[in-house]
Amino acid sequence: MTKFSDLKLDPKVLKAIDEAGYTVPTPIQAQAIPYALEGRDVLGIAQTGTGKTASFTLPLITRLGRGRARARMPRSLVLAPTRELAAQVAENFDTYAKHTRLTKALLIGGVAFGEQDKLIDRGVDVLIATPGRLLDHFERGKLLLTGVEVMVVDEADRMLDMGFIPDIERIFGLTPFTRQTFFYSATMAPEIERITNTFLSNPARIEIARQASASETIAQELIQLQATRRDTAAKLKRETLRAVIEAEGEKLENAIIFCNRKVDVDILYKSLVKHKYDAAPIHGDLDQSVRTRTLEKFRAGDLRLLIASDVAARGLDVPSVSHVFNFDLPSHPEDYVHRIGRTGRAGRTGKAISIMVPSDQKYLDAIEALLQKTLPRVEAPELQAPVRVRHKDRPAKAETAEKVEQPAPREAAPQDSIAQDDTAQRDVAPAPAPAARAEKPRRGGQQQRNTPAREHAPRERNSNRGDNVVGMGDHVPDFLLREFRSA
Repeated sequence: MTKFSDLKLDPKVLKAIDEAGYTVPTPIQAQAIPYALEGRDVLGIAQTGTGKTASFTLPLITRLGRGRARARMPRSLVLAPTRELAAQVAENFDTYAKHTRLTKALLIGGVAFGEQDKLIDRGVDVLIATPGRLLDHFERGKLLLTGVEVMVVDEADRMLDMGFIPDIERIFGLTPFTRQTFFYSATMAPEIERITNTFLSNPARIEIARQASASETIAQELIQLQATRRDTAAKLKRETLRAVIEAEGEKLENAIIFCNRKVDVDILYKSLVKHKYDAAPIHGDLDQSVRTRTLEKFRAGDLRLLIASDVAARGLDVPSVSHVFNFDLPSHPEDYVHRIGRTGRAGRTGKAISIMVPSDQKYLDAIEALLQKTLPRVEAPELQAPVRVRHKDRPAKAETAEKVEQPAPREAAPQDSIAQDDTAQRDVAPAPAPAARAEKPRRGGQQQRNTPAREHAPRERNSNRGDNVVGMGDHVPDFLLREFRSA
C-alpha cells in the first residue's frame, strides 16, 4: 500500500500531512502526485470527494519550495468556479504549507479590491481566484501572469456550466506556454475535451472512476409525488420534506438541501424557520461575509440544515454530512452526482433522498441514464395535519352564528353604522323607507323635485331563498335623482 512518505514530497509537506492525521493517499493522489512532481501535465477525471484538491496542492507546494515571488507576478495560479471552492483550496494550502514560507492570495468577489491589491503588490507564490475577479485585477493593471509556472483548473465541467470557458481560454493565453498544467473535471464534455487538447501538452490522464458515478457508500432514495399544479406541488414538496426530516429523526445529524433556483432557496428557508427548524440559506446573491459565516456554522455543527443552490454543490469540504436532500431534481444529470457527493465522503456512509413531481420526469430519466441504474422508490412518510391556530381577536364560527341568531335591535345602532356581518344583514328586516327628502337647490338656482316614486320601499321576502335581498340601502346618490331636460 502506497503511503505519503513514498511519494517524494517535501519533508515540510510530509510533516504537515502527518499533523493533519493522514497517512495513506487516495487513489487519485497516489497516481497524480508522481506525475506532477516529474513536471508533466495532469488531466484528472474523478468524482467529487476523492481528494482532488490535495492531489495538486501537495506537489504544488513541493515545487514552489525553491524560489521567490515578485510583486504582481504570482508563481502559480489556481482557478476555481465558485468562491466556496476557492476558499477551500486556500484552506488546504494553509494546512499543508504551514511549515514553509510560501505566500498566497485569494481573489474572489464580495471582497474589496484594496486588500487584494496589497497582497498582490507584495508578491505571492500561490494565487487562488475565480475567473471573473482574476480578469478584473488584470484589466486594472494590478496583475501580470507572465511569471506563472504552474496553472491549475479545478472543476472544469462546472466552469463550462457557468459560462466561464471563454474566460479560461483567455487566461490560458495570458500565461507562459512553458507552464505546467493540472486540469481536473468530473466529466469530459466535448468542449472540455477540446480545451485539454488545445492547452495541455501530453498530459498524464488519470481516471479514477466511471465518469459521473455515485459513490457506493451513499444510499439513494426517490419519493414520487402526484401533484400536477405548480402552486400545490411546491407546498406538497415542503410538507413532504418536513415529514422526511421527522422520519429520519436522530439519524439526521445534519443535511444539505438543494434547490434549483435562488428564490426557491429563500422560500424553503422561510418555511422551515417558520416550522421551528434550524436552517440557513446559501446562494450567489448573498454577501460573501454571510455565506462564509453560514458555512463556518455548518462545519462547526452549529447549524443542522443548509439550504443551497448549486453554487454549493461542489467544493464544500464538510466530511460529516449525514444526509443530502434534492428538493428539486437538477436539470443537468451530472449535478445530481455532485450534489449527493456531499455525503458519504472519506469512506463514511450517507443518505441521499430526492423529491420529484410529474414535471420532473425528464430530469429523472437523464439521471438514471447517467447512473445506469434505477433509483429506489420509497413512499413518502405520512403527513400530519397542520394545527390551525385561530387568532385571538378573530371570532370562531360558533360565536359568529350566535351573533346572527340574536342580532342587536336596529334602532339601537347609530344611523351611519355598517353591519359587521353579511349574514346579519340578511336576517335583519330592512328599516322603513325614509321620509321625503328635503329639497336641495340645484345648480342654476332651480329646486329639485321630490319624487315619491323614486323612494325605495322594502322589497318583498323571497319565498325561495328565505331571506331578504339587500340593495343599496337608504341612500340614493344625487345623480340618480337629477332631472334631464332636452335643450
